Formats: sequence, structure tokens, C-alpha cells
Amino acid sequence: MATGVYEATKKDGTTYFRANIHFHSKHIALGSFPTFQEANNVFEQARTLLADTTAALPDAFFQYDRIPFEKTVILLNFRNNGMYLGTPIYLQPGRYFTYYLTPDIELKFDNDDLFYYSSHKILKRGGHLYVNDYGMQVSLLSRYGIKNYAVAGIDYEFVNGDPFDFRYENIRNINPYYGVSRHDDNGRITYQTRIHINGNYQIGIYEKETDAAIAYNKAVDLAKNAGIDRNYPTNYITGLSASEYADIYTRIKVSKSYREYLQRIQ
Repeated sequence: MATGVYEATKKDGTTYFRANIHFHSKHIALGSFPTFQEANNVFEQARTLLADTTAALPDAFFQYDRIPFEKTVILLNFRNNGMYLGTPIYLQPGRYFTYYLTPDIELKFDNDDLFYYSSHKILKRGGHLYVNDYGMQVSLLSRYGIKNYAVAGIDYEFVNGDPFDFRYENIRNINPYYGVSRHDDNGRITYQTRIHINGNYQIGIYEKETDAAIAYNKAVDLAKNAGIDRNYPTNYITGLSASEYADIYTRIKVSKSYREYLQRIQ
């Protein structure tokens, strides 16, 4: 048996082969394979990759195509940066790192997020990027205060236009509150509040974002009082005392059409 390839047996008696490599006193698993030849090919390429000082991403994905691409990233990062990480992260100069979602998709993050993503694998379903955290699917955008329903270009934007650049300076949260959208009418900024009940109902247009957020909370309370049994989220407003919040909540107005609609369905 070649060095770095080990035969193993599944519970059902099926034989398979594990490929492993030692580098800088670290034992690194390269994967499990159905045949000896496949496992040995991966081991040999990994050994060559670690010795190839010219190897660099992303070209190494195609030069060493028998190695799972995640392992290619992990090996090169360990060799070049001296840090072994369990996810396909490569440390970059300039206090950021790249996370290779695929050989063709490279996500960028600030080093502040290194610990989190070194222990959480990023997954993609459709256009949705998320991690599994304590049994829940957590959107990457939620770490920036962006809600699950948010729409790119309306509720948030990537400042430099790159939707794979998740560095904090590149993400602008335009509408951080539920039910609130920001509008710019030739330099005049207003905030529109809507709630969805068999269609969108406009609650009102407000000069302040916090007023619009509290108006949404009030609309939710009115809906519940009218017997609408839905698990609406509510906005948490920072920077206001309980009495300040109560004052705004009392004086804030919701649209007549919305109140009349609630009266009709009771």
C-alpha cells in the first residue's frame, strides 16, 4: 500500500480507501475514495502541490484537479500562511480572506469573521448563501443586520457592485427595519411603511426611519387585535427609552384605509 493511502471497511463490509498526508507535523485527511488508484492519485497530487512553490490559486484548481478543491485551498493556505483551517479559506494581504465556495466563486470577508467561517461551512441554495448554526439555516446577510426578505438594490447594496464581496465596508444596509422602505424624491428622504395581509397595505409615509419602524409595529399590533393570526416580526428600536418609544407609538398615525380594512374583517 502506498504511503498516505489506507484501506478501510464500511459497516456493510464494503472496502474503501482513505488518502492522508502529513505536513508540518499536521495530519491532513484528503478524503475517502472507492478505489486505491483514486486515493493514491489524490495523495500524489497533494504531495506535489505542497512542493510546488509556483502553485497559486485559482490556477492550482486546474493543475491539481484530482484533489477536492476545498483541500487545495486548505493545503495552500497552510503552506503559505502557516495556518491550518478546516474550510476553504485563503488569507490575503490587507486584512481580509477569501472563501472559495466553488473553484469559480470567491467570497471576500474581513479578518474579523475568520474564526466564524473557519468553523462554519458556507452553503448555497439557489441564490441564497447560508451556514448551519445550532441546527438553523442562518443567512450570511443576517450578520450585517439584513433581513431574510430583503431585496438587493432596494433594501441593501454592495457598494462596489461585487455581490461576492462581504467585507463590512462594502455592504450598505439601506432598509434595516421590517416593513420599511427608504425613498429619495429629488433629495427629499422619506420612509414608507407597509404590511402584508393578502396583499400589501400602506401604513403611512414618515419623515423619520424610527417613526416608520414603530408605525409597522403598531400595524402588527392592530392586525393581531383584529384576529389576524400570523407570526409577524417586529422592529427593535435602539436608542429610545421605553417612555420615548411609548410616546412615539401613541402619536404615530396609521392610514385610514388600513384601519377600515381591519374593521371589515373583524
